[in-house]
Amino acid sequence: MNDPASDEPRDEVVALERYRGPWAPGDPDANFKADVALYANLDPLRTLRGLGEATGLSVGALAHYVLARYATSGSGGLLELGPTMVARLWGPIASAEAADDDEARLAAYHELRALVSWLRVPLERDGGY
Repeated sequence: MNDPASDEPRDEVVALERYRGPWAPGDPDANFKADVALYANLDPLRTLRGLGEATGLSVGALAHYVLARYATSGSGGLLELGPTMVARLWGPIASAEAADDDEARLAAYHELRALVSWLRVPLERDGGY
């Protein structure tokens, strides 16, 4: 959050909360909520404290970095792949879901596998394209 009287962002305090549920059956965010609940048993500050001691950085600075890095990873992935490739990867999924049939989903998997295999060529072989 920015202070309206200044261009400098102000520091904020965030309370860490352990989420264990519940979520309703059919909740469109159920997979995400289950993942959040899975990590509720871990103490992320233990890792940040150790990293802070090793690097000389504060826990707050490291927490800011981790949150900012994670929060921007989706847009970073989009930038790396590009909107054309994301649309191309989404095409088989959309077609399979529209068909609403396991055979179409299996065909989509094979199409996606071929596309990702093609993307991996320069990572796996010398010379790339």
